[in-house]
Amino acid sequence: MLKPGTRLKSAVCEAEFMIIKAADSDELTCGGIALDESSDRVEGVSDKMDGCVIGKRYINASESIEVLCVKTGEGSLYCNDEELMTKDTKKLPSSD
Repeated sequence: MLKPGTRLKSAVCEAEFMIIKAADSDELTCGGIALDESSDRVEGVSDKMDGCVIGKRYINASESIEVLCVKTGEGSLYCNDEELMTKDTKKLPSSD
């Protein structure tokens, strides 16, 4: 069950994530392997190893899930076999 504030680790790289928004039925994977709270290492799926960047928020097309990367890694983030994309940052208003 994915709850906001939950921290998860990748089993294929050093990446760590924090859940911002998710549904109970969502399944998150990094590098093709499910995320969990342990730190056991396994080999990832080579075509799912495009990397993730610290400080970036990742969402799906419908924006029903949002995940914050808190530690960079080599694995790509997927939700229910759909690759998550980085969320566009909003420009702050000018303080002129």
